[in-house]
Amino acid sequence: MTSSELWTRATADRYDAEESTMSSPEVLGPTLAFLARLAGEGRALEFAIGTGRVGVPLRERGVPVAGIELSEDMAAVLRRKVGEDTLPVTIGDMATTVVPGEFTLVYLVYNTISNLLTQDEQVECFRNAERHLAPGGRFVIELGVPPLRRLPPGQAAVPFDVSEGHLGFDTFDVVAQVLVSHHLTRDGDDGRYRRESSRHRYAWPAELDLMARIAGLELERRVADWDGAPFTEHSGKHISVWRKPA
Repeated sequence: MTSSELWTRATADRYDAEESTMSSPEVLGPTLAFLARLAGEGRALEFAIGTGRVGVPLRERGVPVAGIELSEDMAAVLRRKVGEDTLPVTIGDMATTVVPGEFTLVYLVYNTISNLLTQDEQVECFRNAERHLAPGGRFVIELGVPPLRRLPPGQAAVPFDVSEGHLGFDTFDVVAQVLVSHHLTRDGDDGRYRRESSRHRYAWPAELDLMARIAGLELERRVADWDGAPFTEHSGKHISVWRKPA
């Protein structure tokens, strides 16, 4: 049983509207171009495909895409956009669920590996990617760098969004390596706010590289964004590519 928290129907139904910025051409364009180049003429598998924010337009670019998704409610939203014959989705967790065939690309975007709340499960996620990859195939993860430099002694929270319609901040348990994302989101025009939170296990790039080595994958490239900017000590996130030896 995975430790991931399950997305509910209510959350799934409003996900696309609340993440509309992440679906904009400015965000999706570089993401899709990056993934399509790595997929080449082969097939792509998205772990935690959700509502298909990335998988559906990648399929529209001509890349055959399959998905694994833990939440049946999130998968139901995806199914309103595209049929099973066009983009098959298997319900299950990304650490252990196996789908048929080989893929030239397995990818996991938007911090989603952090939904696995133990190190063991994250290692199994890498192993699951490896077992799906054809020789020479790539595993791609998009993940934020933990902002612990912004956390002075005695402070437990770091804000990541302060806007008119949303207040978001993370609290950290640096011993368990777990953060909790807290959200206050404007809910309607009457001044009410909806409060939600979710737990995540953060990991440093070097820890992910060790997980990849355990799974038999080799680091090929690490950049700061989908446009390929250099990854530095100031980068807030990274796009990492590991390769299965041919």
